[in-house]
Amino acid sequence: MTGAHIEGFGARGGSGSRPALVVVDMTLGFTDPESPLACDLEGPIQNIVKLLAAAREAEIPIVFTTVAYKESDRLTAAAFIDKVPALLTLEAGTRWAEIDPRIAPRVSEPVLNKLFASGFFGTPLGALLTAASVDTLVVTGASTSGCVRATAVDALQYGFRPVVPREAVGDRNPDAHEANLYDIDAKYGDVVTVEETLEYLETG
Repeated sequence: MTGAHIEGFGARGGSGSRPALVVVDMTLGFTDPESPLACDLEGPIQNIVKLLAAAREAEIPIVFTTVAYKESDRLTAAAFIDKVPALLTLEAGTRWAEIDPRIAPRVSEPVLNKLFASGFFGTPLGALLTAASVDTLVVTGASTSGCVRATAVDALQYGFRPVVPREAVGDRNPDAHEANLYDIDAKYGDVVTVEETLEYLETG
């Protein structure tokens, strides 16, 4: 992390014994350079591949999220769409809402559709994690300053311990990426390396 934490902030939240992995919005709408919403996510994709392999080997819950808007969703998400008109690229049924095939989910791995930033808001993610007795959520994906941060904050607020592997998340803006990792690590969860996360998943 860049910069030192203020005294009283940035303690280790720690991780529990029952983790789950969430892959936030790694769809072609964010990973394909031709999309107006694209981020540079080549590095995060390579690291998510490693984390998925470790999570599958450990047989922990894995959940993907996507953002896709049907015509009927435009009213619900009107304020968000007005703020970020490029979101309309993510039309339900188009390739932009599909998870990047390099990290394609297995049939047994849920893909939850959301209309807003957090992976929890308006989705069954919280219930799914509770049903699986999860206590720690490893948050990966995009973007660091948007949906990753919102998901990490809500994970904490729902009683889970957020862990964010810094090389497995990405953003359009490097400064925003670093600033939001700093904030997450200071106040909401533990920002760690991918290697530390792999060791955690592999050792249980």
